[in-house]
Amino acid sequence: MEEHCTPKAQIIQLNETAVRDHLGEMVRSTVEETLNRMLDAEADRLCNAEKYQRHEARADTRAGYYQRKLQTKAGEVTLNMPKLRRQTFETAIIERYRRRETSVEEALIEMYLAGVSVRRIEDITETLWGTKVSPGTISNLNKKVYAKIEEWRNRPIKGEFPYVYLDGIVLKRSWGGEVTNVSVLVAIGVNDQGYRKILGVCEGAKEDKAGWSSFLRHLKERGLTGVRLFITDACMGLVESLAEFYPQTKWQRCTVHFYRNVFSVVPAKRMAEVAAMLKAIHASEDKKAALEKAEAVFAKLEAMKLKEAAKKVQESIAETLSYYDFPREHRIRIRTNNALERIMKEIRRRTKVVGAFPDGHSALMLCAARLRHIAGTQWGTKRYLNIDLLREQELNQQLEGAEAV
Repeated sequence: MEEHCTPKAQIIQLNETAVRDHLGEMVRSTVEETLNRMLDAEADRLCNAEKYQRHEARADTRAGYYQRKLQTKAGEVTLNMPKLRRQTFETAIIERYRRRETSVEEALIEMYLAGVSVRRIEDITETLWGTKVSPGTISNLNKKVYAKIEEWRNRPIKGEFPYVYLDGIVLKRSWGGEVTNVSVLVAIGVNDQGYRKILGVCEGAKEDKAGWSSFLRHLKERGLTGVRLFITDACMGLVESLAEFYPQTKWQRCTVHFYRNVFSVVPAKRMAEVAAMLKAIHASEDKKAALEKAEAVFAKLEAMKLKEAAKKVQESIAETLSYYDFPREHRIRIRTNNALERIMKEIRRRTKVVGAFPDGHSALMLCAARLRHIAGTQWGTKRYLNIDLLREQELNQQLEGAEAV
C-alpha cells in the first residue's frame, strides 16, 4: 500500500523535473526552428528568389533537403540543410552560432578568473541564460575550453604569410604571496590571399631573447613559412631571435614605437616640432629620399642642441625604412605595428578586470580565448592587403635580375 503512496515532497520534485524538462524542450525546439529558418533564408538569397517563386532574375532552384545534427547547449537539434540544383549550399550560420557559444564560454572563464564567486556566477548565468551553472559545471567547462584552446593554439599553420606582426603584453600574476610579471607573446600575419590570421600566442617569462626564441621556434615548427617582413618594436632580444630563425627575412621597426623612443629625450615644448620632422622622413618618395631627409633632420636636431634625439635618429632610422622595399599600396599598413596594437589593446581591456592571475597558464588561456574569438569575427574575413601586388613586384625583380646576368 505504501509503495503506491507518493509523498508530497516527491510529487513536488516530480513536478519540478517535468517543468524543467518541458522548458528545456521549448528552448531546444526554439533554437532548432530559428536555425532552420535562417538556413532557408540563406538558400533564398543564393537562389535570388523565395521557394516556388518564379521570375527572370532567379539564379537557382531548390532540390530538397538533407538532415544533419548539431550539438548545442540546448541539446541536439536537427537541421534541414537545403540542396540547390546549380551550386553547392555553403552556410556560415552554423559557424556563427558556434562562435556565439564560444563567447559565452569565454565569459564564464573570464568571470571565474576575475574572482567572481561561484554563487555569483550561478546568479548571473540564471539571469542571462535562464539556467544556473553549478561549481562542477564551471570546473568542467574550464577544462573543456582549455583543451579546445590548446588544440587551436597548436594547430598547423598552412600557407605562406608574407607579413607577420609580433608583440607582447605584460600581465601580473600572484606567485608565493608576491605579484610578479608574466609576458604573453602574440603573432598575427597576412596570408598569401591578403587576409589577416592569428598565428600564435605563447607565455614568456619576460620579453627577452629566450622568450622570443621559444615563441619563434613554436611558430616555425607549426609551419610558418614565406615571411618577407616582420613588423615589431625593438624588443630586447627579438631582433637577434629573428636573425636566428628567419635569417633571410627583412625586419621593419614600428615607426610609432621609434617616435616614442625619440620623444623620451625631447623636451615637451619641442615635441610637436620634432614629430613633424620625423613624419617628414617617412613621407618621402622612396628609401633614398628618406635617408637624405634623415640626414637633414639629424643635422637640425644637432643645431637645436637635442643631441640624444639626434643620436637615436642617426643610429636607428634605417631600421624603420624597410617598408620602402615593398609595394607602395602596402606601405601604410606595414610600417607600424598598429594592426596588432589594436588587438593587444583589446586583450589588455579584457584582462584588466582580473588584476593578478593565479598563474601564467591562466593568463595565457584568457588571452588565447580572446584571440580565438577575434579570429572568428569579421576581423579575419575582410581582405587586408592585395598580395598580387607583392607577387608582381617580386616577379619584376626576378626578371630584372635575370636580364642583368
